[in-house]
Amino acid sequence: MTLIKLKDLEAHLWHAAHIITGPIDASDYKTYIFPILFFKRICDVYDEEFEEAMKQVGDEELARADMFHSIQIPASFHWKQVFAHTKDIGQALKEAFRGIELANPQLHGIFGDASWTNKERLSDELLSTLLNHFNKVNLGISSVRDDDMGRAYEYLIKRFADKANKKAGEFYTPRTIVRLMVNILDPKAGESVYDPACGTGGMLLETIHHVKENSGDPRLLKIKGQEKNLTTEAIARMNLFLHGQEDFEIVRGDTLREPKFIQNDRLETFDCVIANPPFSLKEWGYDLWANDPYGRKQYGLAPKTNGDFAWVQHMFASLHDKGRMAVVLPHGVLFRGGAEGKIREQLLKENRIEAIIGVASNLFYGTGIPACILMLRKSRPASHQDHVLIINAEEIFTKGRAQNTLSNDQADEIYNIYQQQESKGPGVKEVEGVARWVKLSEIEENDFNLNIARYVQKPLEEETLTVEESLADFRSKLTALEKAEDELEALLRKEGFEL
Repeated sequence: MTLIKLKDLEAHLWHAAHIITGPIDASDYKTYIFPILFFKRICDVYDEEFEEAMKQVGDEELARADMFHSIQIPASFHWKQVFAHTKDIGQALKEAFRGIELANPQLHGIFGDASWTNKERLSDELLSTLLNHFNKVNLGISSVRDDDMGRAYEYLIKRFADKANKKAGEFYTPRTIVRLMVNILDPKAGESVYDPACGTGGMLLETIHHVKENSGDPRLLKIKGQEKNLTTEAIARMNLFLHGQEDFEIVRGDTLREPKFIQNDRLETFDCVIANPPFSLKEWGYDLWANDPYGRKQYGLAPKTNGDFAWVQHMFASLHDKGRMAVVLPHGVLFRGGAEGKIREQLLKENRIEAIIGVASNLFYGTGIPACILMLRKSRPASHQDHVLIINAEEIFTKGRAQNTLSNDQADEIYNIYQQQESKGPGVKEVEGVARWVKLSEIEENDFNLNIARYVQKPLEEETLTVEESLADFRSKLTALEKAEDELEALLRKEGFEL
């Protein structure tokens, strides 16, 4: 069978969204398109595995045995059976999804909870058109390799995020920001990686790509993630499956209130922890944390209406003794006082904060505020003690009309700055206006305020003017001043003041 070109596959999948435009809001495309895509993929792969098994054993019943299939598809819940329906298609889809989940415990809840039987939104005619569209393409491995299937899936996530705009921040982090963070963490084959706010799984997937690109075996990665939103958690699991990843665990739940990865009544720990948690979460679980059984408030209790430092402390408590973490947060965590200031001070005094990278504003969906990446380590090299690497990368971006972007090259440029400074340590020459190692004593003099502009800022450019230019500038300003004085005098007379 001929391989489908990635661009053709992407175009075909994106057209599926156009079919449901109108009855379905753009922010809900993912809720309906991804389950059908996953359903078609696993059925086509099952058929290929069945044909291969028939060649080996020649017995139809035996060829359906578990040993020949990565995922079991009961005959009555196969794509072909659902596709044959002309009435109550939504009900048929719903039953097929539940039947497949029951036959495969590892897929429990993976199809989400969309209202397939709501005929006001999803008429039989609409669903028939959608299924017909998907039926035109074979999505088996002989037609679409795992890598291309995964890339096409991520392409759809990005397109859906673009369409959903503000609501996209709940599930999507720009891939180049993810690339930068993963390069900084540099996960290796055999290590464990955890994302406590994993969204659609983009950060976990980037660790897989990173290990592959560095000639490691990604199958040796231990990948775990938690996500509060049911639909988003299901998409993350589909995403990892469609990339061919088998050894992973994504669970649903509120990480700050009810962390799921527990060993012997303590938080499970990892080599790498990475996340883009919800910025400045108001209802984050303050009351529960007052008596947190997992030791996550060792540096203090985050403010009742802002969970930023709750995320930082949860992630830090989830690190191995030699673990490292990278987290995206709003700039406020660098300078806000009160409870946050005290937590920040303790982290600094204990030499936990390795680096801070300030990135451009308006890079993230749903917020125009500038963000920063914090890099923390449980154990830092002796040469790095009592210093923090501060990088100002706010001018490295591509200006956009509605939203700014960061290209792969720009993300790599920031990483190269980080890597050059990090590898040589505090003795290295600073990059003026961009990067320098700041002594803890200097930070202490600033009351442990980490506002990047205090430590790294562009030098003021001196403007050299000729005598004629200076004279002209003076005359222009003098004229403007005289005009302003005349206007003020006229206004005062009008109001009855005596001059």
